[in-house]
Parts: sequence; C-alpha cells; structure tokens
Amino acid sequence: MAAGEPDPGSTPPGAPAPGPTHDLLTLPNIITFVRLLAVPATIWLILQKRLDLAFLVFMAAGLSDALDGWLARVLNARSQIGALLDPVADKALLVSVYVTLAAIQVLPDWLAILVVFRDVLIVGGLLLLWMVGQRPVIQPILVSKVNTALQIGLAALALFTAGLGPAMPLALEVLIWLVAATTLASGIAYVIGAARRLKGLG
Repeated sequence: MAAGEPDPGSTPPGAPAPGPTHDLLTLPNIITFVRLLAVPATIWLILQKRLDLAFLVFMAAGLSDALDGWLARVLNARSQIGALLDPVADKALLVSVYVTLAAIQVLPDWLAILVVFRDVLIVGGLLLLWMVGQRPVIQPILVSKVNTALQIGLAALALFTAGLGPAMPLALEVLIWLVAATTLASGIAYVIGAARRLKGLG
C-alpha cells in the first residue's frame, strides 16, 4: 500500500463506527453465555444453603457483566445477539436470586413477588405495544436504574450476610424497603409511559 493511502479495512476519519453485527461467537457473547450458566448454579447453591459460594458466583457474574460490556466497546465486538442476551442474563440471575432467597426465607416473599410482578408487567407492556404496531426503544429510566442498583445491592448483601456474616439486620431492612419503593415507582412509571403511547394511537 502506498504511503498516505487509506487502509481499506479501517474506518475513515469522521465516519460513524460500525453498528452491531449478527456474530454469535464473540468474546463478550461467550462471557454472557457463561453468566447465563451462573443462574442455575446460583439457584442450586442457595437451595443447598451454600450461600457463601452463591455470593461468590453472584459477584463473579456482576464482574463479568462489566467485563463483557468493556470488551464489546474496546474490541468493537457489539452484536445484536449480545445486546439482547446481556439484559436477559442479568435479569434472569437477579430475579432467580430473589425468588430463591425468598424460598429459604432470607428475603421476604412479598418482595420477591413484587420484583417478579414488576418485570412481568414491563414485559407485558412491551408486548402489548409491539402488538399494536409500536416499536418502543428499551431505554431504562432513572428510577429504573436506581431500582436495579438497589436490587443488586440487596441481593449481594443478603447473600453475604447469610453466607459469610456478620448479620446486618438494619442495613437489610433499609434496603428491603428502598427496593420495594423503587420497584413500585419504576413499575408505575413504565405503566404511565405505556398508557401515553397507547393514548397517542387513539
């Protein structure tokens, strides 16, 4: 190649970066698949009362979530499959931990029901909008981001205190009510947003 000639495989200056691909076996996607495998492993460990190991698996899954996102950006390995699987893996792990911790009475069962119901409500709303011809962009609102962060914090603290100690009843109680409040708030916000979209179609 002559000096000063652009590299055919490179992105010209000022040109937009390549969009998501359909590649399946990218490194970030492989990490996401492994995180999906952590879901049944974590459930089994909790049911076996090995909450110390469940805590370690949960934390490793959280680190892998940050790692695959970083690798997707650095390696320019974003894919449409990864964009779909990543939130599914995160939500599957989080909801499974809440339900299983409620089953062994580490977390209140009403909180697990609330968390699951909120997610079912959101998914149902998205399906309803899709059925009436809407294509809503899935972009978490602020209260939803706060809720997710609090849910992760509560799940990690519950696993840590139950598996490794020491007991922190006050911190757990505060986080339980914060998660409950933000779960309700985010669910209501999504319902209002969906209702506005449906009203705009009338």
